Amino acid sequence: MQEKKYYPWLVVGLLWFVALLNYIDRQMLSTMKPSMMIDIAELQTAANFGRLMAIFLWIYALMSPLSGVIADRLNRKWLIVASLFVWSGVTLMMGFATTFNQLYALRAVMGVSEAFYMPAGLSLIADYHQGKNRSFAVGIHMTGIYLGQALGGFGATIAGNFSWQTTFFAFGLIGVLYSFVLIMFLHEKKAYTIVQDASASLWKKFSESFKGVGVLLGSLSFWVILFYFSAPSLPGWATKNWLPTLLSTNLNIRMEIAGPVSTITIALSALIGVLVGGVVADRWIQRTLRGRIYTGAVGLALTIPAVLLLGFGDSFLTILGGASCFGFGFGMFDVNSMPILCQFASPRHRATGYGLMNLAGISMGAVITTFLGKSADSGNLSRDIALLAVFVVLALVLQLSLLHPKTANKTDD
Repeated sequence: MQEKKYYPWLVVGLLWFVALLNYIDRQMLSTMKPSMMIDIAELQTAANFGRLMAIFLWIYALMSPLSGVIADRLNRKWLIVASLFVWSGVTLMMGFATTFNQLYALRAVMGVSEAFYMPAGLSLIADYHQGKNRSFAVGIHMTGIYLGQALGGFGATIAGNFSWQTTFFAFGLIGVLYSFVLIMFLHEKKAYTIVQDASASLWKKFSESFKGVGVLLGSLSFWVILFYFSAPSLPGWATKNWLPTLLSTNLNIRMEIAGPVSTITIALSALIGVLVGGVVADRWIQRTLRGRIYTGAVGLALTIPAVLLLGFGDSFLTILGGASCFGFGFGMFDVNSMPILCQFASPRHRATGYGLMNLAGISMGAVITTFLGKSADSGNLSRDIALLAVFVVLALVLQLSLLHPKTANKTDD
């Protein structure tokens, strides 16, 4: 099967469902607060809820570089299978939680396990799709992420009709079962050979594994990519985790409605954005090596007025319009992050590179999630979301000024 022409697209399809579950399991918690705080009193304050969301992000961020290094050195298939199995098991166990501390600990473990998926999954897709369709292949995979984000918004709806425990049970079990599907059909494909010195000391093997970190951090272009990736994460995570609250509070809409409406609006517009961004970038790069960079820049530019509409909008139409514009622009930006990295990093360092990008981007997400929890309690949520546009403007300027790739697909250092 691995030698068939269709298999690279089957890999995208297999990982698409993993990406879907990845975001459903992490996102549905953001809309189930009203149901959960009846049983767990600590969740009644926005600050505590922000802590619960942030611990996942901090652990995920800190583990991402290590997960990238491991993915560049070991078999990515088994990393993906193990990651899915563990985080799905954790999701199932959250249905048994009865205290805030139990939820907090499980959310931290979920951060560890989910961190191993994205660097391994995206680098595997990049190795299977090395031609002119790389951005589109990544885009198809990204649609699973955004659909998962949208379906995560129904966590409140399912919890309202059944219970929040049932919601965790159902999605956790689905993920555990799907990990066995991956065991049967997913295969590794390294675009390079790892040479192991059997006589080397344990310390030398350990230091060799982290060589890619030094190579990447020694490049100015990679530092620009780090900032380019992390700056939009501030408004990105703000909308993912706090838009339901913003919509519910500002427009006096019940969370059972605000949750699905907000997450579906952003997710479906982002889903369109990744498809459009993938096709445009693959065509644009055939005319100029900066084609993917320009496509990402267009997406970033669209998020600037969108964030202002989200922050200062005072009607259902303006806030949802801002959410749609933000999702579409963020999708165009997001789909080209790994393909742009492939223009500056060789295959043996791409998972490590994406792991470092996750560290930077999600650390920003953890900071802003915690900050906006306090902001919501003090009544400044709208204003502070709007101010995040400043960071996007700076990222856009740096990206267009300093990123000048020499090839469409870097093959070696």
